[in-house]
Amino acid sequence: MVKTKVIEENDEKIRILLTDTDRAFVNSIRRSLISDTPKMAIDTVRFEMGTFEIDGEVWETDGPIPDEMIAQRLAMLPIPTRHDEFYFQDSCPTCSELVVEDRGCPLCTMLFTCKTFGSEEGKMVTAGDLSFLGEEGLSILEKYRPIPITKLFRGQMIEFYATAVMGRGRDHAKWSPVCGIAFTPRYIGVINIKSRAKILWDLGLNITAKDFGSDGRLEDIDKVAQLIDDLHHVGEGTEEGREFKDAVALEEVPREFILSFETDGSMTARVAFEKAIQELSGRFGNIKEDFEAVL
Repeated sequence: MVKTKVIEENDEKIRILLTDTDRAFVNSIRRSLISDTPKMAIDTVRFEMGTFEIDGEVWETDGPIPDEMIAQRLAMLPIPTRHDEFYFQDSCPTCSELVVEDRGCPLCTMLFTCKTFGSEEGKMVTAGDLSFLGEEGLSILEKYRPIPITKLFRGQMIEFYATAVMGRGRDHAKWSPVCGIAFTPRYIGVINIKSRAKILWDLGLNITAKDFGSDGRLEDIDKVAQLIDDLHHVGEGTEEGREFKDAVALEEVPREFILSFETDGSMTARVAFEKAIQELSGRFGNIKEDFEAVL
């Protein structure tokens, strides 16, 4: 049975120690995080086009960048995702039996609007200018509202309606909630030759001889990460490396891996991990059912 332990965590980033497993399984989690974890993202945008006269001043919807580029930027905004409140459109209780063009209800679709005017010195249109037509708690989070979309000057304006729906990263990158995802084996530090290890300690970096136990082994995960950085200073190609010769080495711990990733802000890192595991479990369950039906 695979065991998990959270090493480091905040809303956007997480590091997890996975034990009693192998590379194939950890990689399947990585792929599930990228491709299978459900996420809300803006899918369609309707731009209002034309010339408008307001208080005797003429405004035109002719911003400096094409509408297609603005739509692409909107698609990558971190839309708050609540998996227990929204459905995929093809499984929505209200819309699943409708044709694709007619789908879109409060259970499967989020609607955003934006109407902004430029200024003489230039007005930056950001994610904060989008208004969600619904519960205020589902608006784009405060920390992401400064994300720029376009810049408008005097006489320029932009007006559009955008709809966000649930999707998966395997269909489009905008539905992938994670980035910077990677996993490595867990290592421990081992002192092989104490006299030569002094070369590393004398550099005055992060790790010292006191960090190692009486058995000459360093197992603390965070300190091992610092040790890995320190060893670059005595590795191949360095002057010290000629005498150091692996006086302190790294040993791989069998069947233990460290998985780390960040989210785009649409959900917490923990939620992304839990949903990825849930999706993966469902897939394995389907495979088991298929085997039982055949055998």
